[in-house]
Amino acid sequence: MIASRRDVLIASACVATAGAAAALTPRRRVSLMGPSSLAAVAPIDVGRWTGRDVTDLVAPKTPDSLESRLYNQTIERVYEGGGDDQIMMLIAHGDTQSNELQLHRPETCYPAFGFQILSSATRPLPLAPGAPLPVRELVADVPGRQENIVYWTRLGEYLPTSENQQRADRVKIALHGEIADGLLARFSLVSTETDTAFAQLRRFIAEFVTATARPQRAALIGTSLARALWAAGV
Repeated sequence: MIASRRDVLIASACVATAGAAAALTPRRRVSLMGPSSLAAVAPIDVGRWTGRDVTDLVAPKTPDSLESRLYNQTIERVYEGGGDDQIMMLIAHGDTQSNELQLHRPETCYPAFGFQILSSATRPLPLAPGAPLPVRELVADVPGRQENIVYWTRLGEYLPTSENQQRADRVKIALHGEIADGLLARFSLVSTETDTAFAQLRRFIAEFVTATARPQRAALIGTSLARALWAAGV
């Protein structure tokens, strides 16, 4: 009788575990990008700035590289506004975010290319009244070059600002039975004048998002924030 009761308890535990695993198995793909291309979403002209496509902002990718499996679309641009400053932009989009394939955050990637992260902080970047975009600001340094970086990530409808938050958001999405898309938007400016560089990047990003066509904004910043911009008349 004891052995039989024990077997029942073990079997019940196994069934519960299997049920939990099944509940966490994503079944439905959700993509805010839809059929759009990054080139169609990201505006070329942003106020006084004009962009040109480049190919040298990230390490070269091979067909079997992790980057190629993680991101199905990338766009690299340099924006020039008539002065000496150039704002570099990289946007990468992946249709699938899972345990194996997750957005690469710049504070992890830059050190792999020899940069030292001098500072890292999160802050709300106001796009319009009542519409703050949560971003992370980094200062990355390598001898002879200091890069000031502002970036955000979108995981489905979430905008995580840290790796831990990104993992937590991914679990929430999985609990809904979904496989979400992911997007990384990174803007940077080479300058030793950090405060001035960040102020310029913040202004540019606000202009960049509002210069994006309204139907395309959710792909960049999520549906809720895109609606908040619409409600603010932007």
